[in-house]
Amino acid sequence: MAGNKSAVDLLIIGGGPCGLAAAISAQRAGLSVVVVEAEVIVSTIAHYPTYVRFFSTAEKLSLGDVPFVVATEKPSRRDALAYYRAVVRHFQIPVRQYERVTEIEPVTDGFVVRSTKRDGETRETRAKAVVVATGYFGSPNYLGVPGEDLPHVSHVYREGHEAFDQDVVVVGGGNSAAEAALDLWRSGARVTFVHFGPTFDKRIKPWVLPDFTNRMKEGSIAVRWNSRVSRIERDSVVITGDAGEERLPATFVYVMTGFAPQLDLLRQVNVPIDAQTGVPSHDPATLETPVPGLFIAGVVVAGYDANKVFIENGRYHGDKIIARLLGKSAPSEPKLSAELDT
Repeated sequence: MAGNKSAVDLLIIGGGPCGLAAAISAQRAGLSVVVVEAEVIVSTIAHYPTYVRFFSTAEKLSLGDVPFVVATEKPSRRDALAYYRAVVRHFQIPVRQYERVTEIEPVTDGFVVRSTKRDGETRETRAKAVVVATGYFGSPNYLGVPGEDLPHVSHVYREGHEAFDQDVVVVGGGNSAAEAALDLWRSGARVTFVHFGPTFDKRIKPWVLPDFTNRMKEGSIAVRWNSRVSRIERDSVVITGDAGEERLPATFVYVMTGFAPQLDLLRQVNVPIDAQTGVPSHDPATLETPVPGLFIAGVVVAGYDANKVFIENGRYHGDKIIARLLGKSAPSEPKLSAELDT
């Protein structure tokens, strides 16, 4: 039995930028709202590489018309964490951190949302409407090979200092993999880059590609294109490629293959999920699912293609949802920056 019970107009699952933006929209409309976050606010950003900078300029990451002022063109991870903390304080957004939603139950007048706090205490919250803005961090795309669960294998990259003067293998073909490989090389690691394709993924950042290409040409970073990991051992990675099987020495292995959207709560209430795209069934104009009063926001909207939704456009999802709840028409989303919309 739940230890706490409460009621709100709108409950938002996920305290990322898109969830926080939806909360601001709800508050401005006079709705009572609560955000339930399994970790800390903007936890995906908190798990970014320590020294990463964003694609977007600061003003395109801002929420609720609160200026996001930085001294450089592109904000850093640390800039963003400080900004979003300030936004939560400024709007006094009710956020229940370190509380994981375990069940959404549709009832006659809305939903009962069950959650569990880190100390094991359970809670029930009644809500007239629910937004699932759970993001994708925490559910990596696994290779599914033996040894992937060994302690020196990571699906998250923070910084390269731990790998100084060590042999490392980076697996993947996107921005995260390329930037991790470059940072590791600059930190003094001996890097081998492994990707199943013949070249990088198509959305590689234009300022990353020449840097990586030059490191590859000069032999600073070894590359194995058209190669797949067969298994991971305690001191090596076995790959299969054009030249057959090869064993690469590895003190650390970074599997940078991206993440999948967290859709379990939607499946639980029988929201149809497209098997190929991973996109939950929803009305694009309102973001409402076939379950009345249940909405999606943020990268969940994009399914398996997280490159379709960024903070830059996902921060407007709340306006669509609140417009639907108020029976109004929502303004259209602005066009993405050219460097994102490619």
